Amino acid sequence: MAEGTQQHPLSIYFFVWTLLFVFSAFSYMVDWFQFEGYLRWGLILLFMLLKAGFICAIFMHMWWERLAIKLAILTPCCAVLVFVFIMWHESFYTLIARKLYFLVTGS
Repeated sequence: MAEGTQQHPLSIYFFVWTLLFVFSAFSYMVDWFQFEGYLRWGLILLFMLLKAGFICAIFMHMWWERLAIKLAILTPCCAVLVFVFIMWHESFYTLIARKLYFLVTGS
């Protein structure tokens, strides 16, 4: 084996592959049991983020990378999530303002 290379045991990949299968089954069960509302979307997002995290960490070898590379990849993703959250609140405020305007003016 060449110097400076890493080789990870296959058991890690099989374990994560099994976890991905289990999380996918749980995500499917959310639809099967017909959860509604915030619980449904919260569970779907939770399982989606868990699967994405395991894929990035293990299959894309991020778990074994330096902190600088992790931050270079994860910081923009977190910033996008923050901006989406801000836009969601802005859209809710705009919706409420428009409803109040049309309620007051009677249009």
